[in-house]
Amino acid sequence: MKTSAAPPLPADLEDLLRRLRLPHIRRHAPEVVATAKAQRWEPVEVLKALFAEEVAGRERSALATRRAAAGFPTGKTFDAWQPDASSIPAPTQQALRTLEWVHRRENLVICGPSGTGKTFLLEALGQQAVETGLKVAWFTLEDLGVLLRRHRADDTVTKAIARVLRADLVIVDDIGLLPVAADAAEGLYRLVDAAYEKRSVAISSNLHPSGFDELMPKTLATATVDRLLHHAHVCQTSGDSVRLTQALAGQGVSPLS
Repeated sequence: MKTSAAPPLPADLEDLLRRLRLPHIRRHAPEVVATAKAQRWEPVEVLKALFAEEVAGRERSALATRRAAAGFPTGKTFDAWQPDASSIPAPTQQALRTLEWVHRRENLVICGPSGTGKTFLLEALGQQAVETGLKVAWFTLEDLGVLLRRHRADDTVTKAIARVLRADLVIVDDIGLLPVAADAAEGLYRLVDAAYEKRSVAISSNLHPSGFDELMPKTLATATVDRLLHHAHVCQTSGDSVRLTQALAGQGVSPLS
């Protein structure tokens, strides 16, 4: 719907659209009006085209805002996901991709060796959730520790966790590689406790949650795992590291020239 030289809108109409906060109509109206004149559209067709542009523009803006707010680490989506390369059964993958578990406020735990696609799958699920209109928040354990320390001084930890839980899905990535610092362990417990039966929490871990007492104080680990697993889907990955396999095959870098 483009013309080579669509005339600008009259200044008073530009001002009205700006005051009404219709930026996408304002941007596309010159082309729509020019096309409507050339093709002799009915007035209702013009209105429909203009408001369709506004709706589409707002949806694009909202998606970009949700994606930025989520804080995804790399931008990986299911476009690059290879279902056959994952050890998680295909029916389970498909069930997770429906996101019904998020709408039911259930949790997801993906555990297994490093390099077996845990983070990739969680990010792809998070990206899909954002694309369907859901809010997502991405954290590492270190992020939770920083959050706790930042708000402990003025006793606003509870409020900070409540703001995190404005998201429909909270993802905590890469548990189990290193011992968990005290602040991070408390942050994970507070998050899981506050989200219990209210929001979905998804985690990736090198350890099954039953082994979290190897990383954090036993009492805190027990309380965290109890709440995390009560309404949770647990998927275990296996096999060799995809990253290492690609590196050994020379697929991890571009050839030197």
